[in-house]
This record gives sequence, C-alpha cells and structure tokens, in this order.
Amino acid sequence: MDNTQSLKLVELNDLHIALGGKMVPFAGFNMPVQYSNLILEHNAVRNNVGVFDVSHMGEFLLKGEKALDLIQLVTSNDASKLTDGKVQYSCMPNNTGGIVDDLLVYRYNQNEYYLVVNASNIEKDWNWIASHNTFGVQMENLSDELSLFAVQGPNAIKVLQKLTDVDLSSMEYYSYKTGSIAGCEDVIISNTGYTGAGGFELYVWNKDARKLWDAVFEAGKEFDILPCGLGCRDTLRLEKGFCLYGNDINDTTSPIEAGLGWITKFTKDFVNSSYHKSLKENGVSKKLVGFEMIDRGIPRQHYNIKDAAGNIIGEVTSGTQSPTLGKAIGMGYVSTEFSKAGSEIYIDIRDKALKAIVSKIPFL
Repeated sequence: MDNTQSLKLVELNDLHIALGGKMVPFAGFNMPVQYSNLILEHNAVRNNVGVFDVSHMGEFLLKGEKALDLIQLVTSNDASKLTDGKVQYSCMPNNTGGIVDDLLVYRYNQNEYYLVVNASNIEKDWNWIASHNTFGVQMENLSDELSLFAVQGPNAIKVLQKLTDVDLSSMEYYSYKTGSIAGCEDVIISNTGYTGAGGFELYVWNKDARKLWDAVFEAGKEFDILPCGLGCRDTLRLEKGFCLYGNDINDTTSPIEAGLGWITKFTKDFVNSSYHKSLKENGVSKKLVGFEMIDRGIPRQHYNIKDAAGNIIGEVTSGTQSPTLGKAIGMGYVSTEFSKAGSEIYIDIRDKALKAIVSKIPFL
C-alpha cells in the first residue's frame, strides 16, 4: 500500500526521490531522511556546504497596528527589541506550564511580522495564536505557498553570493533581507539555521523552488555541495545542544527547565508568565542537561536515566552517535542535584546501566 497518499508533499518531493532520497513520514510530510549516508552529509554541512529542503515548516504572516501586541502576549521573548530585518528565537508558552511550540519571529516593519513554526504544529500553533487574537491582527497562513531551503556550512556564503547582489557578508546572525537570488524575486534570505554550522535559509515561492534549488547546486558544484536529509539535521543540531520540539521541549516542559531562560523575558506579561517567573525565582526540580557516554552505547529518547544506586532520576530526550566527536552524546532531564557538569549518571540501555557524564552544551 502506498503510505504517501495520506502524507503532505513538499514542492520538490519528486526531485528528492529522483536524487535517491530515502523518504520517510515526518510531521505529516513525506521527507528525505538521507540521500547518500548520514555521516557524509553531516560532515559536508559541518565542514563544507549542504542543502536541506525544510519546506515542511510553517510560515504565518501577522499584519496590523497591534501585531506586536499579539506576538508579545503569545511568545516568551521580548519582540519589542526587534528592528526591521531582524529575527528572534522564541517560544509560545501554554496555560499549563509547558510550551506550545518554539519558533522564529521575523520583523518586516512595525506592523508586519513573519512567524516560522514547526511542521508538526502548524495547525496547533495557528489555532493557539488565533484564539489570543483579540487585537484585530490580520493573520495569513503561507505554509503551503512557500518552500524553504537551508543552505548550511562554512562555504554556504561562497555558493550563495554567486547568485545574488545582496551582500551576504554584511548580514549579521539572525538578520534577513528580501531580494533577488538566482533570478527568483521576493526571496527571504535569512542568516539563520539549526545546524550551528553557519549558512542561510531561503524562503521562496513554490513556483520558483525548482529554479532556485538547481541554481544553488550548480553554484555549489565546485564545493561538492550535497543534498542533506533529516538524519544529519538531527545529529548536527544535537552536537550544538539545540532543542527539538517533541523531544527536548514539549507541552509539559517549561523554557526555564529547558535552559531557555535567555528567550524568556519577564520585562512584559505573556501567557502564563507568572508560573515561569516563579520557577526562575524559586528554582526547578528538573533540568535539561547534555551528557556524554563513558560506556559504549547509544542513548535514545525515553530511556531512563539513573543514579549510581539505580534510582530513576530522569529521562533521555535526544541521543545519537556524534560524527564530529566520535562518541555517543545525548540530552535529557535530570533531577536538579545531578545537573552540574561532571555529575556521574547512568543510562538504561538494553537493561544495562551504562555510565555517562553530564557535560556543558554545546558539545562543540
């Protein structure tokens, strides 16, 4: 049976299949998990340049005189600090102490903002924001009309600069410009990405997606540019200690517990802000930490974390074999007393308690 019938397809779905992409269901979409092999793709991005099609992500346009007021209410970071052309990482707290989603906020001008949300949460996020929209803000869901390519790695700028007159070298991290690239107009060129390897994200109308993809790969030939799948996207973000929604943060985790106090600003009121403020002031009972395996074994989501006496003290949220470090790493929530770097913990892997050590993140 063809299980892709119920899955949503990105604009370039057929191209990814033709390129040898191993397709898997992800967040309701048919997505390439890898093309060649995970370590090759991972190293290409970390050391050179690779391209992800992340068109499954959601994009909302918020317009109106009170657009900022709505964003300030539903997000934890202080969006009033944004100026035109700047981007902010943030999250949307729910009413019960957890997180609806993490997202990026783009300021176009004082009355116009773009929100970029996780694919699995598009409908949930839309409904959540709409339910708080007592400000008369005009909301538009552009998710099905846009493709998004993440051109990542230290050589990304050399590839993309060939294709545009926009001066990419002058763009600060977490800023963007709208311009022409590879003959495609009205493309958002954003100095962002979730790999920690540098690079840019390109938001392009679906009608121009194939043209832009082909141009990027033509320009990247001299650098042996590679298409990259979700597999290495996960190993790359984990090496940098970036949270993945559904793993490291979810409807039950506070940004304070997740080490996201830096995007949680109490200079304003937001949904359930008093709860998170009390956590910050009074302390938390669990914290998200990074850890490195001492014993051989790969930690996976939901594996128990124990102390030396065998008591359960937490749970793994993400884990992998790090291609860059050549060892197994992970993240997970542990009781606060075990959250200090250097603390010895044990991961339950196949009924064995394997030793690990809490380490500072990012891992590299």
